[in-house]
Amino acid sequence: MMSIQRHLRAGLVSVTIVLASCASLENIVSAPEVKLRGVEVASLDISEQTFVLSFDVFNPNPFPLPVKTISYAVMLDGQRFASGEMASSFTVAAGSDGEFAISVALNLLQTAPDLLFIVREGVRRDIPYGLKGQLGVDIPYARPLNFESDGLIRLR
Repeated sequence: MMSIQRHLRAGLVSVTIVLASCASLENIVSAPEVKLRGVEVASLDISEQTFVLSFDVFNPNPFPLPVKTISYAVMLDGQRFASGEMASSFTVAAGSDGEFAISVALNLLQTAPDLLFIVREGVRRDIPYGLKGQLGVDIPYARPLNFESDGLIRLR
């Protein structure tokens, strides 16, 4: 009977140690800095417009960040421009900058006529943007890393 209790205690201690190490691993992965670098018109059609959104990302961690998913929401001049989630496969080196791009197909004439004006104005002047999202990383026990930024951008 004593040996069963001893094994149960040892098992509980082991589980506690594993859970504590997992929790501490979550806290050592710092969120990256992500900024919208550019919005480029890839194609224009009456029923669909395709844009390429390019992003800069900085990894503040002392280890590489292998990114496996990206979710994002982009606002231009206070209006929702694009949002989504996608699978990805790139790694940002430790303490380094990286970049990624997303292609977005929209129908601005049908869904957001106000954005059509913003896009047209964005070619002539800098417009404010807001960016929020998460990077899902391929690191055991790490939660998705939130990012948020804002600034000014000129559309190309």
